[in-house]
Amino acid sequence: MENLVSYIKDLGFPIALSFYLLVRIESKLDRITELLQVLIEKKDKQ
Repeated sequence: MENLVSYIKDLGFPIALSFYLLVRIESKLDRITELLQVLIEKKDKQ
């Protein structure tokens, strides 16, 4: 039982932190993609 708790402490936190950071980065990458598409469209119109 102690080993299980140790594994959860050692692996659970890094997994949760990684998931949180990926979710935050994903939304920012989506926004950057949208802005790049707008810039490309504006450049093509010129």
